[in-house]
Amino acid sequence: MYDYDLLVVGSANADLVVGVERRPGAGETVLGGDLAVHPGGKGANQAVAAARLGARTALLARVGDDGHGTLLLDSLRSAGVYTSAVLTGGAPTGVALITVDPSGDNSIVVSPGANARLTGGDVRAAGGVLGAARVVSAQLEIPLETVAELVRSLPEGTRFVLNPSPPRPLPAEVLAACDPLVVNEHEARVLLGDEGAGDDPAEWARRLLALGPRSVVVTLGARGALVCDASGARAVPSVVVDAVDTTGAGDAFTAALAWQLGAGAEPVRAAAFAARVGAAAVTRRGAQESYPTAAEVAALGA
Repeated sequence: MYDYDLLVVGSANADLVVGVERRPGAGETVLGGDLAVHPGGKGANQAVAAARLGARTALLARVGDDGHGTLLLDSLRSAGVYTSAVLTGGAPTGVALITVDPSGDNSIVVSPGANARLTGGDVRAAGGVLGAARVVSAQLEIPLETVAELVRSLPEGTRFVLNPSPPRPLPAEVLAACDPLVVNEHEARVLLGDEGAGDDPAEWARRLLALGPRSVVVTLGARGALVCDASGARAVPSVVVDAVDTTGAGDAFTAALAWQLGAGAEPVRAAAFAARVGAAAVTRRGAQESYPTAAEVAALGA
């Protein structure tokens, strides 16, 4: 009997957002609007998204012993995430400094902080939590070596889901564990090499599958998604909504997909559910605060 439907291993950031009329040039100071501070980070986002849906979810991450760390822990706990494996200290909490202009374009500087101190040793020390999870999901806002150690530490039969964001070349042992590897268009192009990647998402999926993962899911935004495994590539339609803010929608998709796969859903059905979750998320502003409950997803239709 598993204690957790999903264990997320990844980042937790405080997003510091300031609206500006225009971004400053070198050596220039501009005045902005009021500072808004939001809980973020791909790992924390995924954990909150899954917990809001009703999944028993735990997070293995590291935050600083500071106010931003408290903000993140409060957000996780209020969503129902189990935080016993969230470590504290070693560096300040990770921060994303975000300026947004009137057109909605943003510029982001990320200070990884405590995220960069989540180590393979932390993974090994969390063996009890790791062994209690049906599915483990990770991203690349923590050190790649930590993700590699996570793969080495996976108990037999535990499903591993990876969103390689920010994208970088992956070692064979990590690729071989992915079931699925979840990528958007940008991530697919980086993993395949931009030159010669082409414009056919089905071809991206097949080429990514040839790199070693057990399955691949390519997310295509308003065009839906593709699921690819040894039986071939299958399209998943999108859900039409009035999008307000796409921040964190990919994290919501991946979390929902991982949970449904762990519950035994067939991959295309799991991806279709995840697409509805992502669609619901983009109808509200923000990341974690935009994530829907299962009832809100059901309201979008099957």
